[in-house]
Amino acid sequence: MTLVAGVDSSTQSVKVVIRDAETGALVREGRAAHPDGTEVHPSAWLAALHSAVEQAGGLAGVEALSVAGQQHGMVCLDEAGEVVRPALLWNDTRSAGAAEELVAELGAQQWAQAVGSVPVASFTVTKLRWLAANEPENAARTTAVCLPHDWLTWQLSGSSALAELATDRSDASGTGYWSPATGEYREDLLALALGRSAVVPRVCGPADAAGQTPSGVLLGAGAGDNAGAALGLDAQPGDVIVSIGTSGTVFGVSTVPAADDTGIVAGFADATGNYLPLVCTLNAARVLDATANLLGVDHEELARLALSAPSGSDGLVVVPYLEGERTPNRPDATGAVHGLTLRTSTPAHVARAAVEGLLCGLADGLDALAAQGLAVRRVLLIGGGARNEAVRAIAPAVLGRPVAVPSAEPRSTGQGGRARGGVGTAGEYVADGAARQAAWALTGRRPEWPLSDVDTYEADPDPSVRARYAEARDLTLERL
Repeated sequence: MTLVAGVDSSTQSVKVVIRDAETGALVREGRAAHPDGTEVHPSAWLAALHSAVEQAGGLAGVEALSVAGQQHGMVCLDEAGEVVRPALLWNDTRSAGAAEELVAELGAQQWAQAVGSVPVASFTVTKLRWLAANEPENAARTTAVCLPHDWLTWQLSGSSALAELATDRSDASGTGYWSPATGEYREDLLALALGRSAVVPRVCGPADAAGQTPSGVLLGAGAGDNAGAALGLDAQPGDVIVSIGTSGTVFGVSTVPAADDTGIVAGFADATGNYLPLVCTLNAARVLDATANLLGVDHEELARLALSAPSGSDGLVVVPYLEGERTPNRPDATGAVHGLTLRTSTPAHVARAAVEGLLCGLADGLDALAAQGLAVRRVLLIGGGARNEAVRAIAPAVLGRPVAVPSAEPRSTGQGGRARGGVGTAGEYVADGAARQAAWALTGRRPEWPLSDVDTYEADPDPSVRARYAEARDLTLERL
């Protein structure tokens, strides 16, 4: 059995899956936690990765490995390859002012045309501008800039040469200084942020190797986490993935690059040579948590209540901006309830309206992707929020399309009780995507691993739900 390893180095933890390169069957796995915070020294990621690999039984027999990871983070290196300062993660918002400056200096339309996206605080380019303005000594020491997965791959290679840094299209597309449309760095935009040029990783193709470990394990190019998830799900052009986690993301595989000067759609690349336009919302699974807490029920009862109320909740609408919102860009908005009457003042109506409000926000994202030229063929629903039965059942009515939900339960393959399949069995789609990429780099062909069982949910579309939500949404502005 030829083995490959996939790594998901996310914000909160690192997961490692080791799979059969031919069938995709899961052989063993491990995980370890990352430190809390929005500023982390990269050495913590490496220590956690080693711990997760050890928990997974080591890399014995593994012939190729790829790392997928959190996007956008800023890792600065000096001329000797040493980390200049702790990495600023995607969710560190101190560069929000820098993002506004950069957009004002160049213009939103020019940014979108140049790199497919309008910079926001999460993008690496904005963090470099913050560094130049607030830590000029560290900026002066910075010889090279890379991303979390780039740095981990480089560390695994054992190299200390900055010229050996490597990345992939998907992660490079989230920097703000690499163009998915042209496949080239925009060094002028890097210099606009940092004040000068810097060494950046070479950008590998989907099946390219980024190097190898000292023991001879081939290292794949790696990927950003969303691109890794798309590859883990074997998404094809026209597939849209709706992920309901702490935040909500709607992203799809497209054959054409996106360039949205409104900033709603980020025009990323994917891990296969196509493109991955993406919309992010701040309010997703925690809307379900908050509603369950408000009603004093668990998630199973929340789903039962929601499904006992009629579609549209008899006019009750919840706009769930519980933490402000990114799409639309209303960072200081709060949540709102509209249409509260004696009839709708029931736990069932509140539960249904909360689920519908959550899904309407994601449906807005789906519309935005379609407006950028993505022809929607299929919708895949994943993430912790997708485990809620009401979300699954109501989603087709709100999204206006059937939804496919990959099973989160592992299937036995009869191989001594150790190997399990298919892919995505524990919902570790990012790590699975990295493992697929490792197999691709090793064999030269994209793996055709079977996806775990997929349940399809259908319902009659109810456009009135979104129409009422849109009216309430547009009344929900910033808090006074």
